Amino acid sequence: MSDPKYLPLNLPSGSPRGERHGYLRLCRLLSAQTPGHLSGLDHDQWVAAAKLGDLYTQPTLAAAAHTAIDLVAQGWTVKVDRLGPLFSPPATHVDHDAEKMRIRAQEHLRRDEQLRKPSVRRFVRGMERPRPHQGRLVSIFDLMRDGRELTEALKGDPSGRSAIRPYVQIVDDSTCELTGFKLQDIWRYFRHTWSNAYATVPGRSMPILVRDGATPHHAVIGIAAISSPVVQIAERDTWMGWETDQFLRDLRENPSEELARWIAYRIQVQENEIYVDDLLKDGVLQPSDLAKPTDDLIARLKADAERHRQRHHRSATIREVRNIKHDAWIVRAETDLFRSKRSAALAEALDIRMTLGPYLLPKPTADGLRRLLDDNRAFARLRRLVRRARGERVGTVIADLTVCGAVAPYNALTAGKLVGALAVSPTVLAAYSQKYARPSEIASAMAGRAIVREARLSLVATTSLYGTGSSQYNRLFWPAEVLGGEPGPRMGFYELGRSRAFGTSHFTDMSVEALVRLSALKDASVRVNSLFGEGVSPRLRKVRLGLTALGWPTNELLKHGRERILYGVPLVSNLRDYSLGIDQAPDYLMDVTLSDADARVSAWWLDRWALRRAAQPHVQEAMQSHRLSRPVTHGARVPLPPADDEGLLLSVAAQAF
Repeated sequence: MSDPKYLPLNLPSGSPRGERHGYLRLCRLLSAQTPGHLSGLDHDQWVAAAKLGDLYTQPTLAAAAHTAIDLVAQGWTVKVDRLGPLFSPPATHVDHDAEKMRIRAQEHLRRDEQLRKPSVRRFVRGMERPRPHQGRLVSIFDLMRDGRELTEALKGDPSGRSAIRPYVQIVDDSTCELTGFKLQDIWRYFRHTWSNAYATVPGRSMPILVRDGATPHHAVIGIAAISSPVVQIAERDTWMGWETDQFLRDLRENPSEELARWIAYRIQVQENEIYVDDLLKDGVLQPSDLAKPTDDLIARLKADAERHRQRHHRSATIREVRNIKHDAWIVRAETDLFRSKRSAALAEALDIRMTLGPYLLPKPTADGLRRLLDDNRAFARLRRLVRRARGERVGTVIADLTVCGAVAPYNALTAGKLVGALAVSPTVLAAYSQKYARPSEIASAMAGRAIVREARLSLVATTSLYGTGSSQYNRLFWPAEVLGGEPGPRMGFYELGRSRAFGTSHFTDMSVEALVRLSALKDASVRVNSLFGEGVSPRLRKVRLGLTALGWPTNELLKHGRERILYGVPLVSNLRDYSLGIDQAPDYLMDVTLSDADARVSAWWLDRWALRRAAQPHVQEAMQSHRLSRPVTHGARVPLPPADDEGLLLSVAAQAF
């Protein structure tokens, strides 16, 4: 076994002596803790135990202290020697159960921090408090099913058809007619029972409830959410066949006229969807430039893009930008952010046309494509065109299943598999397409007019929480004919590969806020404004900037050390060509117009999974442990942690000396 790797994580040189001593006191306290278990104290209590004082007036110490607490809470070890604090990352466990415990501890760190917030506790208790509705008192407990009652219902109906009647309910701004609760509040409550913290996601997001029509208030069986995907995942993109280099290799082997026409179309559409009126007005380009672009024009556009990018970071007035009317596309296009993006995109589009046009315009042919592929400079431009085409459609025809699972007592019946299957059913696909058949914010702001992107999904992808496997997605396949498809093919969750990613899920909001504040104070010219269109993962970029301001190794600290399994559900037979836009229409593996899709999936799940489980004594015992009699001991109830613990605080503070 190799020796542990230690990273020196000191305060930056020049930090005040008092801050250095306070940070060392904190590190000595942390070094006495079992990695991953911090005596149940929250950040404020550790700050008090180390006698750090008012951290608002000590932004460098604040960023270092909060980050150090998080690192030890997620399994890092720390020792203090004559050179200062040395931190060592947790080893990846070979033992699967130990690895699951380590990851669960990381996730609980942020989740419990969130559940301790007064606003969250008020929300949870408010949902659990009885309120009048249609002449009787109801609470969130009415949307949970008593496990004893469920067990008896299944015994009374061997087919299960009357005992459980699942259906999908798309979450929107409406109210549940049976309880009076907002659908969004119902979904949020049960999301708080997950192992990881609840968070909103940028871009597209469609929460889903799976409810049980066999109960008086239609209890919640599980929840899901279809959201904008991660833009680049090598394993997913390779499996789909649209990874750029892979696609270009296939193109070399089979340069067809169909693909030549698609490339020519992409050359034209890239230019046509860029607003240029202000560029013409400001003299950055002339009308004749668009007909016959030159290298000088490309240089002017790149300079204009950089000038407005710097203006955006120096003086972006976030309130004004956010107050722009939703459909004021020209006003939005002329902001510094989108002016910069448009100038850069137009420079690239014209450069691509200058290079590829002689081969494919005005008449694209397979022979012209072959000659293009033999020109190294043209091939490099083609690579950029393919990457842009994929980037344009990745967020519209692909989605991530960011939340998926069942709540007690249904989880004992493997209802997570039911929720997974329903999350990619015709009911959900139709709702998603209807919801997002509207102008794309970024594309419309780039074009200065409404641009509607494709909203028919081709693939839904997800990841396991643990790299050791996922009982929920494992062997989750069903015949396509269950949903009206052709006999023979099957649908389901294919394993696409494994990924070990960077991220910020192991940092609490307190650490992120402290790191962001430090980076802003250190360099006011670099800003991450969290404006839609500014870039992907603003939280990750903010944390990276803060760690850089501390002088700490960002890549090492952003590794959360989790290997995850990637899964994907292909929904169409022409996955690559429809996803890229080569094919205009999806060839679905199912009948997307089915009106009884929920019932069909539910019948398959009952016969394939649930009824077999329900017959097992240990499963019946597990279900019966979830009771709604007072006091409520039910696995679908949010597990609020203690708000604080003064006794532990005194105990840890005594270790300071």
